Amino acid sequence: MRPLSRGLTLISWVSVVTLAQIAQSQQAPTNPPADKRFKADILVIAPHPDDESTIAGYLAKASLDEHRHVAVVVTTRGDAGQNLVGYEQARSLAEIRETETRQALASIGITDVWFLRAPDTWAQDVSDVLRSLETSNHGSSLGEAVRFIRLTRPEVVITMLPATVVGENHEDHQAAGVIATEAFDLAGDPTWFPEQIAAPEDHMWYGNLMEGLRAWQPKKLYYYTDASHLDFVKGKGPEYSMTAMSPSRHVSYARLAATELSFHRTQYGDDPAKALATNNLKDYEQPLPFVLAKSLVGGAVTGDIMDGVRSGAIPFAPVRGYRPPENPAGLSMELGQGWAFYRRFYPAHNLDVMPGLLTPELGVGSGEHFPVMLLLHNATDKPVTFQLRTQLPPGWTVDSTSAQHSHPWPMSAFTAAPHDDFPVRIRLVAPRLEKSQWQTISWTADADGQQLGPVTLRVYVGGQ
Repeated sequence: MRPLSRGLTLISWVSVVTLAQIAQSQQAPTNPPADKRFKADILVIAPHPDDESTIAGYLAKASLDEHRHVAVVVTTRGDAGQNLVGYEQARSLAEIRETETRQALASIGITDVWFLRAPDTWAQDVSDVLRSLETSNHGSSLGEAVRFIRLTRPEVVITMLPATVVGENHEDHQAAGVIATEAFDLAGDPTWFPEQIAAPEDHMWYGNLMEGLRAWQPKKLYYYTDASHLDFVKGKGPEYSMTAMSPSRHVSYARLAATELSFHRTQYGDDPAKALATNNLKDYEQPLPFVLAKSLVGGAVTGDIMDGVRSGAIPFAPVRGYRPPENPAGLSMELGQGWAFYRRFYPAHNLDVMPGLLTPELGVGSGEHFPVMLLLHNATDKPVTFQLRTQLPPGWTVDSTSAQHSHPWPMSAFTAAPHDDFPVRIRLVAPRLEKSQWQTISWTADADGQQLGPVTLRVYVGGQ
């Protein structure tokens, strides 16, 4: 038999190969790791194409100068928006706005961009987060958000403030914050959307239904806001200078933010480009504040967003969840709809900063008609009639209420069944003011010999 290299015969060579295969087969198989290409330091969950632009200056700093891996998920496609540069609308506009967003974020080094493609809600009267959650198919959108957290495994999640604020506020903005907060708290829980983390039968083959992701607990959650007044967020989180210079690009973060926004031409036309050309960047140079919603790794409240963050997984951190009051008041009332939801949502998700952040507020135009919902609670064993009174500043009027009642305005009577809530919709008309100002509306009630309230709503009325 002809010898092989170094004196090995063919038979002995085959034996060596066979032994090596046997040894390899006896080794413990390794589980393929999570895809490192998508591991993010920061995941932004924004509501519309262009809403990431509010914090584009910080994202540029994180991506370009701190070399953080930033990923962005946008909950809607912006198909209900305007188009300042073309005739395309609806689904065609959505395609354009997706592309604008990818181009905009690429300008500051961010290329991992996904869309949940929930409907873009057209706000009517007062923005209500519950309306947006309904139209977006809340459960489906939440499952998608959890999936993207498990895919990108971010250290930090940033989203919009889940609260009604005065400013260019939109119910989709609030819904994105609600969904992101819920996803932050659920992505590490293997009992939620378990199909996402179940192992596929054979990841090397076709037609697998289980997704093979890993449960993941992010470490910190931050909110940003489009409120027109920012006094309530001072000291609640870090604040970043937009006039500071980017070491890598040698321009201010304000200029980088304006550049990022300039890609969103359907919504802003050529205004950002003109601001860049004339160096008129004052609208982009205001300090950029964040609210630290929660941190599972410590760090100073006003410290850097990545303060206290170390690489590696941390244990799942369950939140309190909803807990009904141990001794519910027999009779009570509160603002309804989104405000009632937030009163329960904040403590359920350990958002201890939120209840003291701002009182219920609303922005309306001069002379505008708008609704407010009140909830009358009867936790007793008998029906109770509430005599509801509305206290309005001068110039305000009540357009209508949601039900017939036996008393003329400003008093209305409503009967709540035992252990039931009676919703009252009151449509108000704001005064016509020459100058914008804050005003306060309040409600009180007499019920079964008790005095309830006041329930107050702070309203910013825009001048003509």
